[in-house]
Amino acid sequence: MTDRLTLALAQINPTVGDVAGNTARIRAACGEAAIAGADLVIFGELAITGYPPEDLVLKHSFMDHVDEVVAALAKDTGDDGPGMLLGAPRAEDGRLYNAALLLHKGAITATVFKHDLPNYSVFDEKRIFTPGPLSEPVDFRGVKLGILICEDMWSPAPPDHLHAAGAEILVVLNGSPFERGKHDTRRELAADRVGETHLPLVYVNQVGGQDELVFDGASFVFGPRGELNHQAPHWVESVSLTEWEKGDEGWVCTENSHAESEDPLAAIYQALMLGLRDYVEKNGFPGVLVGLSGGVDSALSAAIAVDALGADKVHCVMMPSPYTSAASIKDAAAVAKMLGVRLDKIGIASAMDSFTSMLDSAFKGRDADTTEENIQARSRGITLMALSNKFGYMVLSTGNKSEMSVGYATLYGDLCGGFSVLKDVYKTTVFALSRYRNEGCPVNAIGPDGPVMPERVITKPPSAELKPGQKDEDSLPPYEELDAILKGLVEKNLGVEAVTARGYDRATVERIWAMLLGAEYKRRQAPPGVRVSPCAFGRDRRYPITNRFEDGT
Repeated sequence: MTDRLTLALAQINPTVGDVAGNTARIRAACGEAAIAGADLVIFGELAITGYPPEDLVLKHSFMDHVDEVVAALAKDTGDDGPGMLLGAPRAEDGRLYNAALLLHKGAITATVFKHDLPNYSVFDEKRIFTPGPLSEPVDFRGVKLGILICEDMWSPAPPDHLHAAGAEILVVLNGSPFERGKHDTRRELAADRVGETHLPLVYVNQVGGQDELVFDGASFVFGPRGELNHQAPHWVESVSLTEWEKGDEGWVCTENSHAESEDPLAAIYQALMLGLRDYVEKNGFPGVLVGLSGGVDSALSAAIAVDALGADKVHCVMMPSPYTSAASIKDAAAVAKMLGVRLDKIGIASAMDSFTSMLDSAFKGRDADTTEENIQARSRGITLMALSNKFGYMVLSTGNKSEMSVGYATLYGDLCGGFSVLKDVYKTTVFALSRYRNEGCPVNAIGPDGPVMPERVITKPPSAELKPGQKDEDSLPPYEELDAILKGLVEKNLGVEAVTARGYDRATVERIWAMLLGAEYKRRQAPPGVRVSPCAFGRDRRYPITNRFEDGT
C-alpha cells in the first residue's frame, strides 16, 4: 500500500465520433503525464467517443471500434507506465452503459457505470443508456477510489454510498457544458459533497466545442475540508499534476490554489470563440463568410470569428441596397479594416429589381409591405450562399437571441447560414461584449490587439435598413425592456402574469409572448449556435410549433 500518489488531471478536447483522434489525444496526455511521474491519468466522461455521442453509440460497428481501442489502451498500461481512468460507453448483457474504466497493468481492472442519468435541459442520456447500480470503491495501488460520473456528484446518495463503503478519494469524470454561472455551481456542489463525506474530491472536465455545446475545462481538486487545492485552466487543454500524501486523517493533495474568478463577459466571449472555432475546424470548413452590414451584430460576429480563426479565414461581404445608408457602408469598411479582413462589396439592387419584376403580375393590386423588405434579406442570403457554394466557406449567421426570440429575422434571408455564433446572446449582451472586446484582445484570441469596431457602431440606433428611416424600436420595445421580459418568459419560464408583476406593461408582455410562440417555426429552421445560457433555443427549450395555448388572455 502506498502513502504517496501523483494524479494527473487530463482535460482534453475530444471530437465526437473521432475515436482514433481522441485516442491519440489520450495517449499524448498519458505520455506527458508519464514523463512528469504520474501514477494515474484521469480523463473526462466518455473521453474515447467525445460527449455527448447521442445515437452514435447505438451503432454496433461504432461500439465494436470503441471496444477495440479500449483494449489497445489497456495494453498501453502494461509497461509500468501510469494507469488510466477514462470514460467510454460499454455494452453488457444487451444493455448500454455510460462507464468509467480503470486501465492498469495491461488490463481493464475496474468498470463503473453511471448511476444518475440526466434527462433534462441539453441531456438525453436515459434515451440511450441504462442506469448502473450505486458503485463500490475501486482499488488502485492500494488506494480506494470512489469513482463518480458527472451527474452522480449532483446528489448526495452516490458519494455517501462510496464513503460508507470505504472510499478514500472521490474522483468525478465529467462532460459538463458551460453556461453562465456554471463553474460556480459545480464548485458549490463539489463542496457540498466534500462537506458530507469529508473526502477529497478530484473533478475532471473536458474542454472544447461540440455542435451547440461548449465545454470550459476548469478541472479542480478540493481537499477534505472543502479547501481548493488545485484549479486547472479554463478553455484550453491541459495535463495538471497533483501530488498526494496519506496522513493520519486520510489522503490530502499537497497543493494550494486560489480561486480565480472569471469575469462573466470574458467567460461568454471565450465560450463563443471556442464554440465557433471547434465547429468550423472539426467540420472541415476552410473559413467563414460574414455579411457585414455596418451594424453591431455583424461587427461582433466578425470580431469573434477573427479572434477564433484568424483574419485570413474570415471573408466579409457588404451587400448594400437602395436603403443602405452611407454611414453603414462606411462603418462596415471601418470594421473590416480594424479586423484586417477581406471585404467585398456586392450590391443587391439588381437582384431586388429582378425579383420585383418577376413577381409584379402576381402582386398586382397589392400594396408593398414586409414582403418587399424580406426580398432584400433573401437576396443577401442567396448571395452569401452562392459564395459559400463556390468557395466552401461556411456562412456565419449574425442574428442574436432577442431577434430569434420574437422572430425579428427573415427565414431564408438573414437566418440562413451554417452556424450562428450569437444565437444565445441577447442584444443587450451584444452591446456589452462589443465594448468588452474594444477594450483589448482577450486571452486565447488571435485577433488584433486594439478596438475592432468604431464606437458609433455600438451606440447608433439598431436598424435592419429594409426601408427608409427604419429602426428596430419601431417594431420592438427598447432592448433593455425586451431582454428583461424575454429572460422571464424563456429562461425563467414565467407566465404573462408573473412577468407583468415584475413591473412591465401587460399589453407589451402579452405581445412579446405571442411573438415568441409565433416564431417557433423559424427557430426550428435556424442554424445551430453556441449555448451560453441556462435555456437556449434548441436542445433546452422544446416548444411545439402547433400550439394554441394563450397565456394571460
